Amino acid sequence: MTDDAGSTSKDRNPNHDIRIEKVTINIGVGEAGEKLNRAQKVIKMLTGRKSTQTISRITNKDLGIRKGMPIGCKVTLRRDEANDFLKRAFWVKENKIMSYSFDPEGNFSFGISDYTDFENMKYDPDIGIFGLDISVVLTRAGKRVKQRKRAPGHIPHSHRIERNEAIEWVSKTFDVEVLE
Repeated sequence: MTDDAGSTSKDRNPNHDIRIEKVTINIGVGEAGEKLNRAQKVIKMLTGRKSTQTISRITNKDLGIRKGMPIGCKVTLRRDEANDFLKRAFWVKENKIMSYSFDPEGNFSFGISDYTDFENMKYDPDIGIFGLDISVVLTRAGKRVKQRKRAPGHIPHSHRIERNEAIEWVSKTFDVEVLE
């Protein structure tokens, strides 16, 4: 059995396979209070997980934001939960994503303008309309070498994920069309 590169299955290194490290779903509301609570309800409905609040790092008097003030919420999904949510999110985007959504390290982000676009989500006048940002981090086995506390190492260029590899992987894995 041969793969696309023409090598046999025995020659293929499983550590070179790309996988999803995490998917982060974020809703920024810009203020604390009832609006933030409604955004947290939206994330709970979409993911089934409780979200954490994001805190402002700076003070901006023009926007009325103080340092340390809650201004949004987020949740991080991993493994099967991340794959399932990403399939649903791509369905909302009609299985299309722009190529500028990918960064040079192969990670990508995109936004959804209304949570009611998801399947089986109905508009609730008590909640209103919220958009969300989705960020996906891709990795290969062995990334822990760089992140560990004791004796961190260097990841060689051949093991890093490049933008073109990520685009190809997303296209094949999720049957997504990447537009220029």
